[in-house]
Amino acid sequence: MITIGVCLETVFTDRPAPERIARIRQAGFSGVEFWHPEGTWDGSTIRRDWAKDPQQLREAAEQQGVVLTDFALHAWDGSIGGSPVNPADHPKYIDQVRRMLAFAQAAGIRKGITLSGTAAPGLSRTQMREHLEKALLQAVELARQADFLLLLEPLNTLVDHPGYYLDSSREAVQIIRSIGSPHLKMLYDIYHMQIMEGNVLATIEQHLDCIGHFHAAGVPGRGELFTGELHYPNILRRLESLGYEGSFGLEYFPTLPDPQESLRQTYRYVFGG
Repeated sequence: MITIGVCLETVFTDRPAPERIARIRQAGFSGVEFWHPEGTWDGSTIRRDWAKDPQQLREAAEQQGVVLTDFALHAWDGSIGGSPVNPADHPKYIDQVRRMLAFAQAAGIRKGITLSGTAAPGLSRTQMREHLEKALLQAVELARQADFLLLLEPLNTLVDHPGYYLDSSREAVQIIRSIGSPHLKMLYDIYHMQIMEGNVLATIEQHLDCIGHFHAAGVPGRGELFTGELHYPNILRRLESLGYEGSFGLEYFPTLPDPQESLRQTYRYVFGG
């Protein structure tokens, strides 16, 4: 059974995280994920005065009967927790991973997103790949000790994340197979990879053994899933037929003025489309 969740950062942005969890559940979804514990997105910035408390999140999720599926261990550009492609950031990154594993244990979360960071000045792609793998090897050992799953996420560099190093699912799979640990898999973000590569279903079928989580949004625009060129009910049916039983996170920015109505319509589309 696939758990369909919602990223709380992009909805109900005028409310603190525990309230967002309740409203996501009211829309019918059984999973919740988020970005950084250090703050919460308010629609324009990460509010540090809305830092997330792991016990509060855990209690809110238990009260609502939802699963906290995953969260981002650090920022895509290295501004929080450093960039693994940059060797100068490795101590900062490993320290961040340690702290986030402690946060995850307190919150009852078993998976977390790790990112490559942006390209390091003066380094070739070969050098950055080597540094990324070295950092991940250390992080994977910490994850093994904590019985935790790291999710390595490729992002698109054409629209949302210029300068990001890891913009290919193929390279992510190469890294994961090279490291060869059950504690490292790919977060396959369908929105990002449709922009960069297309060929979504064939990629999923070929590399499902390396995928530990999915993200989804409408393409183009990153709005509701029913606004774009992809037919998500088809994708979900294919995942079910392949035996995928993990999480599928909706990380989209509502185009409808009422986020609750946006989630309701998205729920009907996903489950009845």
